[in-house]
Amino acid sequence: MLGVVAPVNLVNLERVSKAYGREPLLDGVSLGVAVGERIGVVGRNGAGKSTLLRVLAGSEEPDGGRVSRTTGTRVGLLGQRDEHAADLTVRQVVLGDAAPHEWAGRPLVRQVLVELLGGHDDTVLERRVGSLSGGERRRMGLAALLLDEQDLLVLDEPTNHLDVEAVAWLADHLRQRRGLALVVVTHDRWFLDAASDRTWEVGRGTVQEYDGGYSAYVLAKAERARQAGAAEARRQNLVRKELAWLRRGAPARTTKPKFRIDAAAALIADEPPPRDGVELLRFAGSRLGRTVLELHDVSIRRAERELLDRVTLPVGPGARVGIVGANGAGKTTLLQVLTGALDPDSGRVVQGSTVKAAVLSQHLDELDPRRRVLESVEDVAQRVALAGGRELTASQLCERLGFGADRQWTPVGELSGGERRRLQLTRLLMAGPNVLVLDEPTNDFDVETLTALEDLLDSFAGTLLVVSHDRYFIERVCDVTWALLGDGTVRELPGGIEEYLALRRAEVDRTAGSPATVQRSSSAEAGAVRSSGDVRAARKSMSRLEREMGALERDEASIHDQMAAHATDHARIGELAARLREVGDRRQQVEEEWLLAAEVAEG
Repeated sequence: MLGVVAPVNLVNLERVSKAYGREPLLDGVSLGVAVGERIGVVGRNGAGKSTLLRVLAGSEEPDGGRVSRTTGTRVGLLGQRDEHAADLTVRQVVLGDAAPHEWAGRPLVRQVLVELLGGHDDTVLERRVGSLSGGERRRMGLAALLLDEQDLLVLDEPTNHLDVEAVAWLADHLRQRRGLALVVVTHDRWFLDAASDRTWEVGRGTVQEYDGGYSAYVLAKAERARQAGAAEARRQNLVRKELAWLRRGAPARTTKPKFRIDAAAALIADEPPPRDGVELLRFAGSRLGRTVLELHDVSIRRAERELLDRVTLPVGPGARVGIVGANGAGKTTLLQVLTGALDPDSGRVVQGSTVKAAVLSQHLDELDPRRRVLESVEDVAQRVALAGGRELTASQLCERLGFGADRQWTPVGELSGGERRRLQLTRLLMAGPNVLVLDEPTNDFDVETLTALEDLLDSFAGTLLVVSHDRYFIERVCDVTWALLGDGTVRELPGGIEEYLALRRAEVDRTAGSPATVQRSSSAEAGAVRSSGDVRAARKSMSRLEREMGALERDEASIHDQMAAHATDHARIGELAARLREVGDRRQQVEEEWLLAAEVAEG
């Protein structure tokens, strides 16, 4: 009987150790990444996730143990630091020395450039790296990796600076790259579910392995804790509550083959819903009254763009609203108008007389670096009241958000960016607001802290407004979704973020016709005037040629696979090589035809 062929590991770690200071981040870790494996990495900030990725990618050597890679394995690393020279152009970083005719006819290349960089014309590609923002550099580095030929992609927080649409596109793109192995660290749990089929949990020098994405990981972790009977009661309750929400949530999560529905149903049979909507509304109503925030025919115009165009919106007591939209659509502007930080160009903003708002902005300027963590929180209040008559002390709230007893006496100036963000949120909650406005609250938070934050927000009895690109967080803590679609309107979406993505795809289809024409080249020279019939025919030709190029690329990949399978059969290799040349010649011909059609379509 034939045995099962074990998968080929591209990278192996054997008893690897790595430490900074006295605490080991990796302590005798052994694991491997096989061809085509998709692995999501979770763990607290500072647990060693980024260190593990750098060791895997070979950019950092371990203190002990051995890292081995299969000969010829190509590994691409997206780290947290940008190391590209400031005088390089985007074209040089992303496309290298490739001539336009070598990449312009490839739908995959154009799609990556459009989705991550906003286009593929000279105004985008000729920008200097030094002139880009941090987010633009991040997207540039990711685009360069996706367009390079890699066997293993190692990505550290690839969803940072990506909006909801781009995150969904990236997950879909990675799923379609068959044979590509992936190891990714991200706090975006929706992305972890969509892009990975295994999970590594890093902590206390070890790496625990789980089958499945984030949903399966939550279930497996809860089951392990239940069977062992030794987990802390509070953390176990958090995991069970998270699992209960996953089980009752979107069908996409509960229909995954690896998500064991029967076991989940038994585990959460007696688990109450995450939030008691009636109780929250009752507490919020008593504190806020009937009027909270209202917009009446509000308009805001910036740099020839109508961000808000005669928008009328009511925000009632106990409302939990998630706000989504593309970068630059006006989400932060909407929050500023609602809270009174920005006056509209026209229209009226009404704020209830009992409203006590707190805003978590994207800046950390108000934190005194000389104060200790607990002192900084107690400067605001000693105790905070939650729904149901419960109270938390400043120290208890700090602990809920990841500041243990020792960490509470650390000077603020010694905290990491993520820890400062947590401290900022803790101070806001200690002030006892009845309207909480969170602008990108998930930035720099690890998965465990996000889970604790969501649990805390379940107890928040007031009105909640959240702007976030974290789809999981929005779906988890909010009951209503508003979308800014770039046309000056704000729409409520009963279908949530899935409906938003469908609307955006439909808009792209209407305005662009095909991915190749989403962005037009601003450097194209004006040719002779062509009829609308010529342009339509050229666009049809482009669509047909794009389909053919896709088929030819698949043929080339198939031939390469066959050549690898028949490496010892010289006659067969010769036949395949001849076929590969034919396909290559045809693809070059199709690319040239596409360029000619594109010139007509541009006209």
